[in-house]
Amino acid sequence: NKDNPEAAEQFKEVNEAYEVLSDKDKRAKYDQFGFAGVDPSYGGAGGFDGSFADFGDLGDIFGSFFGGFGSGRSSRRNAPQRGESIHRNIILSFEEAAFGCEKELSIERIETCDECGGTGAAPGTSAETCANCRGTGTVTQTQRTPLGMFQTQAACPNCRGTGKIIKKPCSKCGGAGRVRKTRKFKVNIPAGIDEGQSIQQRGQGSAGVNGGPAGDLIVTVSIRPHPIFTRKGQDVLIDIPISFAQAALGDTLQVPTVDGRVEYKIPEGTQTGTMFRMKGKGIQNVNGRGRGDQFVRVNIEVPKHLSDKQKKLLREFEDSATDTNQSQRKSFWDKVKDAFSER
Repeated sequence: NKDNPEAAEQFKEVNEAYEVLSDKDKRAKYDQFGFAGVDPSYGGAGGFDGSFADFGDLGDIFGSFFGGFGSGRSSRRNAPQRGESIHRNIILSFEEAAFGCEKELSIERIETCDECGGTGAAPGTSAETCANCRGTGTVTQTQRTPLGMFQTQAACPNCRGTGKIIKKPCSKCGGAGRVRKTRKFKVNIPAGIDEGQSIQQRGQGSAGVNGGPAGDLIVTVSIRPHPIFTRKGQDVLIDIPISFAQAALGDTLQVPTVDGRVEYKIPEGTQTGTMFRMKGKGIQNVNGRGRGDQFVRVNIEVPKHLSDKQKKLLREFEDSATDTNQSQRKSFWDKVKDAFSER
C-alpha cells in the first residue's frame, strides 16, 4: 500500500515498536517513562531514525498473518517438518461400541520412498547443495521504501526452497523422496467408546519431510442408533410398555439389558413414566473404571378395541373405585374446585 498514507504510518509504528523491544536499554526506558523515554523530541535515548529494519523473528509473526515477511527460523522450507495426520471416521453398532471390537481400515498415506531412502536422488547419486541459497532454501531481498530499508526472505527460486539440487531424480518418486501408498491397519476399539470419541495411533500418518516425524492416524467413532436402547454416556435408557393391570397389581418384568434379559420387579400402583434404576447394568467406562447404570421407564399402555365384556368389567371397576384408589385425580379436582371457588 505504498500510496496509502495510513499504511505507511502503521508501518512506521511497527518499526518503532520493534526497535524499542529489541533494544534492552530502550525497552527499560519505555517501561519506566512510557513513549517519552524513547521519543527523541523528549530527549530520550534514541528513537526511530527510519534508516533500516531487520525484522528477524518478528517477521515470522507477521508472515503467519500476512505473508512475505518470512525471515525467521520457522520460514526455512528445508527444516524438518512433521507429516500430515490422517483422519478417518468409522461407524460402529451399539454392541461394538459397548463391548469393543477390532476393525480393519484401508488407509492411503504418503511414505518415504524405499528406492532412494527419501533423498529424491537416483540410487548411487546424491543431491547437491544449492549454490544460490547455500543450502538454506531461502534468499534475502532488500527493498528501499520511504520508511527505510526492509529485508524480506523468500523461497530460493533455484531449489524451490529445498536447499538442494537433484540432477538425477529417483525414477520411482520423481525426486520427491515420498510416494503415496495404500495400507491396511487393524484398529482396536476399546469397550465403552462413545459417539465422537477418537482413537489415535501415533506415527501411522503420512511420512515427515526432511527427517521430520510421521503424522498420526486419528479414527473418530460414530455409533448407529439401537432399536430399543438409548445411550447417555455410560448409562442406558429403555422404555417398556406395561398394561394397566401390571401397573396396578405390580409384576416381575423381563427387562432387556446390554448383557441379556434380567428380571426386575415393579411395585403395585406404579405410575406411567416412573423411572427405575438398575445399577451397574450400563456400559463399561472406556478407561476400564466401572460401568454405568440402566434406567427403565415404564409407560402404561391404554387398551384399545375392547369387547363388550371388557367394557362392562372396566365400568364396574370404575364405579367401585374410591378416592383412596386414585389420589392424584382427587387432588387435581380439589385444586380445580379451590381455584374456581375464589372467583
